[in-house]
Amino acid sequence: MTDETDVAAVARAIIEDSAYMVLATADEDGRPWATPVWFAPDGYGSFLWASRPEARHSRSIASRPQVGIVIFDSHAPIGTGQGVYMEATAAEVPEAELEPAVAVFSERSHAQGGEGWTVAEVRPPAPHRLYRATASQHFLGARDQRTPVSLE
Repeated sequence: MTDETDVAAVARAIIEDSAYMVLATADEDGRPWATPVWFAPDGYGSFLWASRPEARHSRSIASRPQVGIVIFDSHAPIGTGQGVYMEATAAEVPEAELEPAVAVFSERSHAQGGEGWTVAEVRPPAPHRLYRATASQHFLGARDQRTPVSLE
């Protein structure tokens, strides 16, 4: 698939149709860690998830915010799978941005049959915090080839 419009449409559909993304982090010593997280996209460049701040990936983000992300359909038959790969920067959502971010997160949860979320559920002393990854580059990958794609 070489048409940029088609590539972008495929990448958008993968993001829209998926419930989980794999978040790749590294701690301050460079030790890698990959974690699947349920996510809510805020457009195609920003991705929200809730995690405990003491989770290994959350601690890694606090010391090294650069992350890798892949979103894919794990049920695709062998040889037909495609995924959206991203380079991104992640952080806990700041207090001043919590309300609109929780609204996006909650709306996606409802749309996928889950419960709604409130700001109180991601603010201390609650066990979870809301995190956001902002993608700087997107790629559509299939059969070990990745094509840069613009989703703006």
